[in-house]
Amino acid sequence: DLHVHQCDYQSSCATVVMLDCSHSMILYGEDRFTPAKKVALAMSHLIRTHYPCDSLKVVLFHDGAEELPLAKLATTQVGPYHTNTAEGLRLSRRLLQAQRKEMKQIVMVTDGKPTACFVQTAAGAGVKKGSEQRRLYKNSMGGDPFVMSETFKEVQACRKAGIMINTFMLASDYYLVDFVKQMSAMTNGKAYFANPGNLSQFVLIDFLRRRTRRVK
Repeated sequence: DLHVHQCDYQSSCATVVMLDCSHSMILYGEDRFTPAKKVALAMSHLIRTHYPCDSLKVVLFHDGAEELPLAKLATTQVGPYHTNTAEGLRLSRRLLQAQRKEMKQIVMVTDGKPTACFVQTAAGAGVKKGSEQRRLYKNSMGGDPFVMSETFKEVQACRKAGIMINTFMLASDYYLVDFVKQMSAMTNGKAYFANPGNLSQFVLIDFLRRRTRRVK
């Protein structure tokens, strides 16, 4: 007899979880950062047990951005920082471009608009001619045209690199909606307005849904 076995198509996927650790993540008596850390740990467990060929990295973004080993995630805390989304995207893109995977995506968890970015400045005395330094430019009010422009430049760079950005916003203020929608549309990603109570469910369900789709 002829037996047909239907198998799920499994593509390889590289994911960077971008976690906002700016001060707003613990403002107003609500801890949004702890649920965000739990999401990253849950995704790590899911990938390790079900998708061993996939990769997962964690990037913290604040005044700057840094890759964080998963072993240190549980003890990481929010600091007195601004939100440099552009730098977080830049680092995440570099990490993903080093991965030889069919699908590349950024899962960004944040609660507000970008409020900071780096500005290139001329090198000072004693520094090699032609070199450049970076200075942090910040505006706590949010919506600064220069900060937003630098952020969207990084979004466009992700799009050109074939990287999808899925944003999980832990706030639903009306002025955030347009920003998140623009960013998601530019990379064919999606935006979700979640809360600390359902964030884990939103992220994991979205990840599993995308893992069962064929990469074109």
